[in-house]
Amino acid sequence: MITTNNLTKSYGKHTVLNIESLIIPKGESFGLVGNNGAGKTTFFSLLLDLIQPSTGSINNNNIKVNESEDWKPFTSAFIDETFLIGYLTPEEYFYFIGELRGQNKADVDALLATYQDFFHGEILNQKKYLRDLSKGNQKKAGIVASFIGNPEVIILDEPFANLDPTTQIRLKQIIKDLAQNKDVTVLVSSHDLMHVTEVCERIVVLNKGEIVKDIQTSTETLKELESFFGG
Repeated sequence: MITTNNLTKSYGKHTVLNIESLIIPKGESFGLVGNNGAGKTTFFSLLLDLIQPSTGSINNNNIKVNESEDWKPFTSAFIDETFLIGYLTPEEYFYFIGELRGQNKADVDALLATYQDFFHGEILNQKKYLRDLSKGNQKKAGIVASFIGNPEVIILDEPFANLDPTTQIRLKQIIKDLAQNKDVTVLVSSHDLMHVTEVCERIVVLNKGEIVKDIQTSTETLKELESFFGG
């Protein structure tokens, strides 16, 4: 379970995130939507201890993330290409992440084999460094790397951006499959209302750093979101 308590993040006099309380139960597929500057990436950055809160805290499985690193073994994420190591090949990167997460090469290879369709022959055995891949292929590598080691919490920031339509469809199925495992909590942010509605059972809308909607996904959710953002 992920919980927040009086969480704020400010830069000078400008508050970019202000969440009094938010509870994300274990096993939930959770979507975060909002316009640019709404605070989505800020929330994920706080959850990953990439930045410090101005007030309050986030607990991940009862561990305060900015005071202990004990949450890291069961939490993974892909936020953007800065999570990659550009001078490694995809294979080298996957094995490196595997070592960090207690997985040997055979374990990693077994996982990668299940994502051959997602890679579409463009990631493995290409003799390219990660830095030389397209933005979309970098994203595919980073997303799959976040699955290594059977994490209990997976955080994906704008995972559908820069992906072609075929890959987006494949990724939606991957996230749906992950969400079927009630031991895994999946957090997804996206500008694409349709995608996030399809893969998440609950959606929170941020506006100027505050929660303005908290919706259990239904057949009416997409229409409700489109109405809200359409003004």
